[in-house]
Amino acid sequence: MPIYEYQCARCENRFEVLVLRSDAPAPVCPDCGDRQVEKCMSAGSVRPQGIPTGSGGFTPPPCRASRG
Repeated sequence: MPIYEYQCARCENRFEVLVLRSDAPAPVCPDCGDRQVEKCMSAGSVRPQGIPTGSGGFTPPPCRASRG
């Protein structure tokens, strides 16, 4: 069961959600209750070429939550 990281478009809260099913509906923000959230890349899911595993030398880019 993967853990996904999301960012809320309204309040910019960043939070994690344990996903039990691949067809689960999008989560709601635990701070403001908004349903407009964007899935983010987390540090554990990205490792650019040339950076050894476990080095801690990479910070993922910030989410760009769409503003509607």
